Amino acid sequence: MTSIIGAALPYKSPEKAIASSSYSAENDSSPVDAVIFAGTSLVLGTACRYLFNGTRVPYTVVLLVIGIFLGSLEYGTKHNLGKLGHGIRIWNGINPDLLLAVFLPVLLFESSFSMDVHQIKRCMGQMVLLAGPGVLISTFCLGALIKLTFPYNWDWKTSLLLGGLLGATDPVAVVALLKELGASKKMTTLIDGESLMNDGVSVVVFQLFFKMVMGHNSDWGSIIKFLVQNSFGAVGIGLAFGIASVFWLKFIFNDTVAQITVTLSASYFAYYTAQEWAGVSGILTVMILGMFFAAFARTAFKGDSHQSLHHFWEMAAYIANTLVFMLSGVIIAESVLSGQTISYKGNSWSFLFLLYLYVQLSRCVGCCFAVARSICKTLGHMIQQSSGNSYLSSDTGTRFLFLTGGIVFLTLVVNGSTTQLLLHLLRMDTLTATKKRILEYTKFEMMKTALKAFENLGDDEELGSADWPTVIRHISSLKDLEGRQVNPHDGYEAGSLDPTNIMDIRIRFLNGVQAAYWEMLDDGRITQCTANVLMQSVDEALDLVSTSSLSDWRGLEPRVHFPNYYKFLQSKIIPHKLVTHLIVERLESACYISSAFLRAHRIARQQLHIFLGNSNIASTVINESEVEGEEAKQFLEDVRDSFPQVLSVLKTRQVTHYVLNHLNGYIKNLEKVGLLEGKEVSHLHDVVQSDLKKLLRHPPSLKLPNVDDLITSNPLLKDRSSFRSLAIGETDA
Repeated sequence: MTSIIGAALPYKSPEKAIASSSYSAENDSSPVDAVIFAGTSLVLGTACRYLFNGTRVPYTVVLLVIGIFLGSLEYGTKHNLGKLGHGIRIWNGINPDLLLAVFLPVLLFESSFSMDVHQIKRCMGQMVLLAGPGVLISTFCLGALIKLTFPYNWDWKTSLLLGGLLGATDPVAVVALLKELGASKKMTTLIDGESLMNDGVSVVVFQLFFKMVMGHNSDWGSIIKFLVQNSFGAVGIGLAFGIASVFWLKFIFNDTVAQITVTLSASYFAYYTAQEWAGVSGILTVMILGMFFAAFARTAFKGDSHQSLHHFWEMAAYIANTLVFMLSGVIIAESVLSGQTISYKGNSWSFLFLLYLYVQLSRCVGCCFAVARSICKTLGHMIQQSSGNSYLSSDTGTRFLFLTGGIVFLTLVVNGSTTQLLLHLLRMDTLTATKKRILEYTKFEMMKTALKAFENLGDDEELGSADWPTVIRHISSLKDLEGRQVNPHDGYEAGSLDPTNIMDIRIRFLNGVQAAYWEMLDDGRITQCTANVLMQSVDEALDLVSTSSLSDWRGLEPRVHFPNYYKFLQSKIIPHKLVTHLIVERLESACYISSAFLRAHRIARQQLHIFLGNSNIASTVINESEVEGEEAKQFLEDVRDSFPQVLSVLKTRQVTHYVLNHLNGYIKNLEKVGLLEGKEVSHLHDVVQSDLKKLLRHPPSLKLPNVDDLITSNPLLKDRSSFRSLAIGETDA
């Protein structure tokens, strides 16, 4: 944020710098002590995550309380914490700009990359309305209430600065609970996407008012220029880094470490370029970058790479959140207990609770906050360190830190711990009858699976037989199922074919189709471009399951047909092989789509039949799927009659890719059973990977026929050529 704040943001205020240096000299502090605080925070975070898992209290709330406790011991008592205390003071003295630059790219990219882009497109208007005007209204309402009711004699700019600091919402805990309870994607995406956009908008608003408070030009022309540069500039830089990164990923083959490194480096470079070089919002830039990756690079990560990428970013976000909340607790404690008595003058605590009420009213929603709360606390710390000049007094800076810290604490503790209770009162944590029925299905199948496993493993020649009652006693999930004779398939007969049940089964069927597409992408049956088209068709069909039958073919149909110029190319003058070459690329894509569609639907039908049996509801959805596939079958039949070479080439590619993948699995299995050693495995793996790379970059294709083939394939051209040769011979004579 130095582009906005400029030289007005020192690393520390002079008083803190002197105090810190004297403290270091007296207590023999070492920069390495910072590692102790980081390690302690991660250990405590892991313990809290484990102990409070499944409770109504988010582990980040507990971390904040622990941070306040440790900060209170270090700053408020004579019992210093030794090396841990040194680490606390080092982290507390870090420049807020550096904290933002280290933690924000990770938190923002992880959140935006994990979002459903299709749902974002559907909800974009609502999210923009909530994040744009919503944040502005909240900011001005808070600023006005602070100006009119607080006794600090702040001007309007300072009051609006605090309003902008506290005006954003980020209901991460609500989103997590809604996902856990099976709420609709539209609801979770709307809340999550709006919270991300709020982060970007609120920081831009904060930067604007901070710039005004620090004495910069604040006429309407400057304000409009600042907002336009921050918004459009951030979007442009985010898209530029996204396009460059996706292009780079195309040259990386089966290297998970390199792929993850590209995403990590892109997020940090994009943030730095926007924030420090271009002078625009780094937060908006990273958000755009993450959404671009989610939209155009999701299928670039296949199989294990896809899982590894998400695991890496989840781990990075977890580490960042853990450190941020521990540090936030320390900063809150230090702001209150480090000798800054301004927090206790007058009725500061009463005004803190009054401000908390104002914040809840301005947001009009009670929820738990994570990313925005991290931003809020760090920006509050920034204001406190930037105070002590003619524009912002030290007392005002301390009050800002005290109030923002208190709001963060109250929001996390009160809102975070009561979110689940609120959802329960709104009856949003109850399962629908359809979902309960599906659970009954699954439990029934679990018992059947357990019985099969017992038959396979219950008796062997080495150890003899096992005791089934003891097995059941140690598997609590099977206790309530033993002895049941009711077949859950009987519940979905003619009398229960209501629209809700059918809609639910359609959704599950389409999810199975999409899973089959992912598997085909990993196996090399479809290309990345084809996978994107197929995934989008399923997303669009999921939007219509409540009003129509399965309709994922509707989005694919425009891409699956013979080119419009095919009839012209069918004229007798143009050779058949030349026609094949001219339209082969278009037909290849259409054939990939049609064959993948039919295969995915066939797999999904088989899975649905296994799960629901011959129930009427299963038969209804299966019949819809078969009707959907008729046009795809007809198209492939037409291609087989007219251009069998195209299907042959596609099948050759698929078989070649499958064989190479099978060889990879064979090599890994030999290593697993101990028949191959590391160097041998590496050599064989490199050979197979080299063949795979060649296949993807230079796949088998139809060759352009030479001149002799063109003449031979067309009798008319052959007769013309003979006549021309004869005429030339007579002329020579």
